[in-house]
Amino acid sequence: MNLPNKLTLLRVIMAPIAMVFILYPIGGENVARIVAAVLFVLTALTDMLDGKIARKYNLITNFGKFMDPLADKLLVCSAMICLIPRLPAWVVLIIIAREFIISGFRTVAAEGGLVLAASYWGKAKTIAQMIMCCLLIVHLDFFIF
Repeated sequence: MNLPNKLTLLRVIMAPIAMVFILYPIGGENVARIVAAVLFVLTALTDMLDGKIARKYNLITNFGKFMDPLADKLLVCSAMICLIPRLPAWVVLIIIAREFIISGFRTVAAEGGLVLAASYWGKAKTIAQMIMCCLLIVHLDFFIF
């Protein structure tokens, strides 16, 4: 297993750890928010890092093409679920439903021997979601909701 794939797996492991600090304010609410935000940002940055390493050193694998988007979905969706008191549940349901649909398309394509890599628009969507989650974790919602 190469480094980019290890970083992807690290993202899968770190996502629930970051969510613990959102759900259970260990050390106080303000400290927990800061720890959760830092863990979330560091975990999100592994997404960028694993892609850069994979492309630079030609370490792109089918496992990475398949697992990287799933790890992103796990990170973002778990954060949004934990943030439901601050984020309307209907918004979370729509976003998660879209993620399930896209994952279903990827699965059908994979059965046909085709691995669909993330597009530019998919990457931009993920970055926007990660920024939104981070802002909501630290309670910088700018009176949106």
